[in-house]
Amino acid sequence: MTVIGTDGLARCPWGVSAPDYIAYHDDEWGRPVRDDRGLYERLCLEAFQSGLSWLTILRKREGFRRAFDDFDPEKVAAYGPGDVERLLADASIVRNRRKIDATIANARATLDLPDGLAALVWAYADPDAPAPKTAGDVPATTPGSVALAKQLKKHGFRHVGPTTVYALMQACGLVDDHLADCHRRGAYR
Repeated sequence: MTVIGTDGLARCPWGVSAPDYIAYHDDEWGRPVRDDRGLYERLCLEAFQSGLSWLTILRKREGFRRAFDDFDPEKVAAYGPGDVERLLADASIVRNRRKIDATIANARATLDLPDGLAALVWAYADPDAPAPKTAGDVPATTPGSVALAKQLKKHGFRHVGPTTVYALMQACGLVDDHLADCHRRGAYR
């Protein structure tokens, strides 16, 4: 069931718990992202979120963008040990060596894809997935996220398990997991 916000709009329950979430829910989550840089950024942020609150990542997003050269895959792919040390000392991001190393490896993997990240990711879109009625109807993974995670790993991507990949699919509009009576359901078709 959706929750009615103070503005009278029906939203997914998670989308009303904080002002940051309202803006993210209404303006970004589920909006199609079709460019390699945008998908690379979202994939990295979803990986950093693993084990943490998405609100933490949202509030640190500008720090992540500054620290990782606005998620330009060419720039990040060129990072070396000095950059890793710089990132580990940067309090404006989540300082986790494995996730930082994965972000650099994923930039390199993005550049190595013959048809680009967007072509690979969007091959797994499921625009006709049924509309969830309650938060309990929203899966953590799907056969599509399992298959996409497998393909990403095959191409050298790291920290891309099926749950992280499904979160990417939701965030980037590959599936529409806004609840059936949410005011954003179907908004980006």
